[in-house]
Amino acid sequence: MRVLITGGAGFIGSQVADAHIARGDEVVVVDSLASGRREYVPAGARFYEMDIRDVGLREVFARERPQLVSHHAAQASVSASVRDPAWDADVNVLGTIRVAALAAEYGAEHLIFASTGGALYGEPARLPADESTPILPLSPYGCAKACAERYLDLFGRLGGLRACSLRYANVYGPRQDPHGEAGVVAIFARALLDGRQATIHGDGEQTRDFVFVDDVVRANLLAAERRAQGAFNIGTGVGTSVNAIYRTLARLTGSTAAPRHGPPRAGDVRHITLAADAAAAALGWRPAASLDDGLAATVAWFARRQR
Repeated sequence: MRVLITGGAGFIGSQVADAHIARGDEVVVVDSLASGRREYVPAGARFYEMDIRDVGLREVFARERPQLVSHHAAQASVSASVRDPAWDADVNVLGTIRVAALAAEYGAEHLIFASTGGALYGEPARLPADESTPILPLSPYGCAKACAERYLDLFGRLGGLRACSLRYANVYGPRQDPHGEAGVVAIFARALLDGRQATIHGDGEQTRDFVFVDDVVRANLLAAERRAQGAFNIGTGVGTSVNAIYRTLARLTGSTAAPRHGPPRAGDVRHITLAADAAAAALGWRPAASLDDGLAATVAWFARRQR
């Protein structure tokens, strides 16, 4: 199968690319390298250094004619979306429309969209949230992802493009950027390994559903194999506080540094967990990695990396 992966040099997209290469698929990666890293692109993949909003993306689709498009390119920071909602929408809404339109035009059979469950539902009245939970995002990032999902529904109804939105919980693991604004596990792990203090925004008792990247990659492969259509939460259903994550990472790194606390960030939800029963039924997917094992693997990876 010919697979085009946008954002395929990034944290999740590059590991999806690795998995498709390992499966024997023909892989094409499109990434601007704004946050991705060239070294993460699999050796067997064809690589185009390009923003998804570039006019040259049409030529890539015309040349490669992918059967599957895995759309992981995104602006992924909630706080950045609050500061500049127009830029966030330009990347996450207009960029997704462009990718989907080209996929439909050049005959792709299936599109998998990296959406969000962590920011889509806002503050649900009942947890864990399932796919029937009202979509009431608290940030432009969540709003843009919701809007992009609606456009994919439209392309499916009008143009026949089969699309699947995977609504990720808080994904963590190797290759996550420890220097950005998103990804508390990576940020804490790198700081603690370097002997630095890390900042917790707010009191740290906010809870998140942390899902290991290997499980997310497996969800992508299952969605591709089954040509899944519709929206599916990809999470564990278990909430863990940011303070608890910090304590575990301090133990794993041997750090005694106490965190500093900063003000809460605009757009962040207080508590969110995702029910993944629909993914279990339609994809045969359930999370496999325990949080302790996933955090240990993440710390080990960062410990091996150059500081």
